[in-house]
Amino acid sequence: MEIRTLDAEMWLPLEVQTVFQRCRQPRSLDAAVGAVQHPDAWADRIGPGNDYRLSAAHPLRADALAVGDHLVGSTATVVDEQLSGPYKVWVHRHDFEQRDGGTWVRDHVDCRPRGWICEPLINRVLVTRDLKAIFEYRQQRIRELLAPGSFCAQDRVDLG
Repeated sequence: MEIRTLDAEMWLPLEVQTVFQRCRQPRSLDAAVGAVQHPDAWADRIGPGNDYRLSAAHPLRADALAVGDHLVGSTATVVDEQLSGPYKVWVHRHDFEQRDGGTWVRDHVDCRPRGWICEPLINRVLVTRDLKAIFEYRQQRIRELLAPGSFCAQDRVDLG
């Protein structure tokens, strides 16, 4: 089974430090995704670590580990990896770059849904549609929370 990819980017009229600090707080991400469920921002946080579960309506859980988190000058990166959960592989890199008078927020996800020989069908019917909707909603909520009233025609979500 192949690794699937997702690339998303959005621009916010804010300094990189502001966006980075807000987006790396788990409760900020929870507000950004609301009831939408994905491995790196679960609705209910369990215990002191990075162990998340889906909302009560969904029985799946995931353990995520932030494997990198740094801000250097005008760029910042956070990488998280699912240790166990609904995906066989989930590695999500969040990049923040100050440019064009604001901050570009970019996401790159490498994932492999579970499903053995049914994985291509599961990916085509469920995963692709859901991931696109999740990241589009996430971009909308991040914009509403951090820069209400702003707009960028170059915001995008692409599945590879």
